[in-house]
Amino acid sequence: MSAAGRDRSSAAEPLLQVEDLRVAYPRREGGWSEVVRGVSFTLGRERLGIVGESGSGKSQTGRAVLGPSAPSGRVSAQRLAFGGQDLLRMPAADRRALRGRRIAMVLQDPKYSLNPVMTIGEQIVETLRSHRRVDARAARDAALRSLAAVQIDDPQRVFGLYPHEVSGGMGQRAMIAMMLIAEPELLIADEPTSALDVTVQLEVLGILDRLVRERGMGLIFISHDLRLVSSFCDRVLVMYAGRVVEEVDAADLSRARHPYTQGLLSCLPRLGASTHPLPTLDRQAAWAQ
Repeated sequence: MSAAGRDRSSAAEPLLQVEDLRVAYPRREGGWSEVVRGVSFTLGRERLGIVGESGSGKSQTGRAVLGPSAPSGRVSAQRLAFGGQDLLRMPAADRRALRGRRIAMVLQDPKYSLNPVMTIGEQIVETLRSHRRVDARAARDAALRSLAAVQIDDPQRVFGLYPHEVSGGMGQRAMIAMMLIAEPELLIADEPTSALDVTVQLEVLGILDRLVRERGMGLIFISHDLRLVSSFCDRVLVMYAGRVVEEVDAADLSRARHPYTQGLLSCLPRLGASTHPLPTLDRQAAWAQ
């Protein structure tokens, strides 16, 4: 789908609508600490990047959409709707049914996300059969096709391996295969390439890009890497201290206007540029207001 087509789709029928999203956790000394404060955006069948430093609230934003926030947390919004359905007001059982089936999330590090005592194939099959009524043979065949779709050369062999027997890149591909086997409409990818070397990063991004284009999914790509997001996504939200400080087309990220975004960009290393003095981010209290 072209960028213009994605824009028209997003304007006409947003896949996801987020208005004034807030996530808070209780303080030990009493009261609440808001880690996401008033975040608003819409998502069509496109690639939306969310960037910011650690602690900016980008991962909490993605988890609030999916729903697995800690039990002690509090999530509220003027509107949090997926496909026209109010996520915050629907019954808990209906919300659970959406997770994995229509909304899926790829987490940052497969060694913490995959079950160490189950083979990769068993975990993918379990994911599929929890959302669809298929027999064991059909589920196995679907799992092998899913592994092949993420460019794993020998799906039969990887199907029978345990997570500790594969590399980080292979484990991340297996995670993507697991999250996509039920063919969700929205994929939230939280730092899916941060633990990978540059070559494998490009391969994983290529897989995500192809799947978004072929399946017409919406993608929320959470990252701290501005260069990566500017080259991969369609739009970018820049977060600081739980708030969105700027929204910009990815192609125009280098011309961002907010001083926080400009500061992040100035800290990126550039070939041939002087490294003395090292650039630093001059934080302003007003950014967090």
